[in-house]
Amino acid sequence: MEKRPFGSTGQQFPVLSFGAQRIVDEHNCTEEEAIQIVNRAIDEGITYFDTAPSYSSGQSEERLGKALALHSRRNDVWIATKTHDRSRDGSLKLLEASLNRLQTDHVEEWRLHNIMTMEELDKCFAKGGALEALLEAKEQGVIKHISISGHTNPRVQLEAIERYPFDSALVALSAADHLIYSFAHEFLPKAVEKGVAIIGMKVMALGKLAPWYEKALQYTFSLPISTAIVGMESMKQLEQNLAIAKNFKPMTELKQLEFLKEIAHLATPDVLRWKTTDWVSGEWYVRK
Repeated sequence: MEKRPFGSTGQQFPVLSFGAQRIVDEHNCTEEEAIQIVNRAIDEGITYFDTAPSYSSGQSEERLGKALALHSRRNDVWIATKTHDRSRDGSLKLLEASLNRLQTDHVEEWRLHNIMTMEELDKCFAKGGALEALLEAKEQGVIKHISISGHTNPRVQLEAIERYPFDSALVALSAADHLIYSFAHEFLPKAVEKGVAIIGMKVMALGKLAPWYEKALQYTFSLPISTAIVGMESMKQLEQNLAIAKNFKPMTELKQLEFLKEIAHLATPDVLRWKTTDWVSGEWYVRK
């Protein structure tokens, strides 16, 4: 697979990375299957794994931790996890629990999860806010890199990277996202200019782009991103994604335009739910 620089960190990752939010019971993936899928991914060169404490009440982190510990592969991977709490104290509690589930004493990357509004961003940056937790954890060596994620409003993440030199940003960059409030338009060029590593997500638009599976992956891979995380709940999905990534050739601008015309009818609130104002902090399958 093609490898790309991860912003200004000095790291490189294959264009395809692993979204671990789906290796859970909720997506009909057993623990045994999860362990097999994770280790097969590592065998094939995937080293970037994204998870969060809010994914199925911590089961995603727990299974990723077990998969890595069982085969002594912790040193082979880069783990990114998140805090959905906007306070320093709440975030530090989340991090402690995440490390326990992941069976590790550190993670390579910790990010502010799904900052939707300027008000949320202000909370994170305020005295006693979540950013304080990230800075403290980095100073203590518990995390290596500081990140932010967003699904909804690119202006929020654009403001965030102006306020603080985040090492990376995880943002929604499916072809369907291109049609409304796209991170690809203003945010992506500015982030690249600043040396921020960009991780694409929502590549399949919560399954809505499944009929155009290969084109959907090719579209996101063709953007100036560092890597894209794709949720994989079965070995079949992993193998399908690997095959596309290994044979990837960038889409021409004409091919991209043709594809966007083909899926233009998907630009609705029912499809692009993460662009709507009632999108929850976290993910659609967060359990409160």
